[in-house]
Amino acid sequence: MVSESTPNLLGAVLRQLDATADMIKLSPDIHEILKHPKRVLQVACPVKMDNGTVRVFTGYRVQHQDARGPYKGGIRYHPEVSLDEVTALAMLMTWKCAVVDIPYGGAKGGVICNPDKLSLGEKERVTRRYTSMISELIGPYEDVPAPDMATDPQTMAWIMDTYSQMKGHLIPEVVTGKPIDVGGSEGRVEATARGLTFCLHEAMKLRGYKSDGATVAIQGLGNVGGNSASLLQDMGYRIIALSDSKSGIHNPKGIDAQRALKYKAEKGILKGFPGTEEISNEELLTTECDVLVPAAMENQITRANAGSVKAKIVIEGANGPTTPEGNSIMENNGILVVPDILANAGGVVVSYLEWVQNLHREHWKAEEVNDRLKERMVRSFYDVLEVSKKYGVDMRNGANALAVGRVASALKLLGVWP
Repeated sequence: MVSESTPNLLGAVLRQLDATADMIKLSPDIHEILKHPKRVLQVACPVKMDNGTVRVFTGYRVQHQDARGPYKGGIRYHPEVSLDEVTALAMLMTWKCAVVDIPYGGAKGGVICNPDKLSLGEKERVTRRYTSMISELIGPYEDVPAPDMATDPQTMAWIMDTYSQMKGHLIPEVVTGKPIDVGGSEGRVEATARGLTFCLHEAMKLRGYKSDGATVAIQGLGNVGGNSASLLQDMGYRIIALSDSKSGIHNPKGIDAQRALKYKAEKGILKGFPGTEEISNEELLTTECDVLVPAAMENQITRANAGSVKAKIVIEGANGPTTPEGNSIMENNGILVVPDILANAGGVVVSYLEWVQNLHREHWKAEEVNDRLKERMVRSFYDVLEVSKKYGVDMRNGANALAVGRVASALKLLGVWP
């Protein structure tokens, strides 16, 4: 078992599964099945670089469970991608799809690389080679990838094209998060952040808080953090702290999120944004605010710093940003934590809606997509709340109980063969 002193996402996810199994009295046989991914693939991807040399990149695709439907999960590019990390994220995807009750199982993929040091052409060649190496595992009814850290709609278009070329005809439903011109869904880019705002609205109502003027600190300004900042500002929240991987900024009177995002896009860093003082990522997590949105990496809130978190609500934009020990400390301090597998599930909900549109060769308007997303997220929030009350636990444990229970029910009905 991995200790809290060296946080490991897979260890944390397995500890959470053990706790959930005890709570819901899960069958030992099903518990044993759920501890292990169904399939793990490691591939070597030789790629010709711009200077003519060949580099070999290691890639992974982990398929955790498909009892409720095809595998679903993003692909990330990062220098620190590891098999343990991808396995943990695949398991979290199983729970995420189950908690919002969409007919998918969980998977995840990754390539060990530094995307900041790859040219556009090199990134395309890495993507196409990786796709060719995992092509036997993916497919519209088998495993449907999506964007994750450092991958985007363009990356998904390359995956779709590579897979389609290998099969001999266009198959847009093999991947989600594509550009709209090649079968993507309206609202997909903002979907994770928009889903988070829907959950936050319900959490604020639950605690009797008003959004107008409520202060927000956001760690991480990728797709989720950046879009959350813009959406929450438009909803009347006051953004007082933002950070990216390099630096953070703070102004208790408020930060214009759209201007800060534009500044970052132009300068490549938040530091120096007018009217703000510099803070570290660590300081942002403990800043005085009503709402904290950890939307960067996993294992950010741990036993070491959870006791210093001053937010009233923590809503998780990233996957696994809080360790089990950190979660317990915050809950004991009266902080409402809306867990990742609920709070950031908006992306996979709209990915599902994109997949359905592709299968039927339809394209829905943004209003229809957003309405369907809102209905699913609000319903899921109260499904989790109901299970939390049933077991007398916090929302993270409630979400896990709901998700594991749904997957366990499917496994029980399907049985073990042969």
